[in-house]
Amino acid sequence: MPQASLGLGHNGARCCRTPGQVGSGHCCQLWVAYLIVFHVIFVLFVWTYWKSIFTLPLQPDKKFHMSYADKERYENEERPEVQRQILVEIARKLPVYTRTGNGAIRFCDRCQLIKPDRCHHCSVCAMCVLKMDHHCPWVNNCVGFSNYKFFLLFLMYSLLYCMYIAATVFKYVIKYWTDELTNGRSKFHVLFLLFIAVMFFLSLMFLFGYHCWLVSRNRSTLEAFSAPVFQNGPDKNGFNLGFVKNLQQVFGEEKKLWLLPIVSSQGDGHSFPMRTLCDARNPLLANEEQWEDDGLDEESHGKVT
Repeated sequence: MPQASLGLGHNGARCCRTPGQVGSGHCCQLWVAYLIVFHVIFVLFVWTYWKSIFTLPLQPDKKFHMSYADKERYENEERPEVQRQILVEIARKLPVYTRTGNGAIRFCDRCQLIKPDRCHHCSVCAMCVLKMDHHCPWVNNCVGFSNYKFFLLFLMYSLLYCMYIAATVFKYVIKYWTDELTNGRSKFHVLFLLFIAVMFFLSLMFLFGYHCWLVSRNRSTLEAFSAPVFQNGPDKNGFNLGFVKNLQQVFGEEKKLWLLPIVSSQGDGHSFPMRTLCDARNPLLANEEQWEDDGLDEESHGKVT
């Protein structure tokens, strides 16, 4: 009677290698498939993490910075209304469609520039970042237009990585629970690995789900808390173009590149298509007189009261 030789499969699983037994080939194929899936997920996880860290945030172009003459004229002027008019004159030449809550030009006094739409100043990075989402301590970098796609992919592959580890370890937890395996030291290691994988999986699931919701609405984290202000006032859906176009804004039109950490986002980060044609065709700067009239009316009401 032929003797069966036992070999260790994936994660210590034993597969029979009796001569002429069909099951041995299936076991080896399954082990190779698990190994390939693990390495593919791990490589993509490391790749997206590396891209999220070392892809520097994009800053506004030089045309958004104040010239030396404009800066000197702005700083020497003490009257706020004249300073506001100076910013309006500078911003007329720029593709700016959003403003602050009180209707003023979005100006960064630290970087001395007119902020493009969806651009914000990061106090940690000490610079203005195009389409800033948030500053992430996980990657020690500011997440914005240049690396937002990489950050989303990093969350997705981290989620898959944790799920893969939890799924492959869970069966050994069951075996320890039913006393099929008796090694006490390895029992603690397996339980600890399962606990860590599940905890990270749950936290990443909520974070990734939240950012998927933001992408489907074409919003950043900052815009979710404070809606951008357009000609007709604040509008949290001002950049919402529909589900498919919102995805293309982040991942591009080439679907084959969506799951790879390769630059494919649409636009240059300085201007973005808006939901209503009215907003895209009539920028706020073209209606400066209306804003000034409203400001004068508010001042007159304030004096009367």
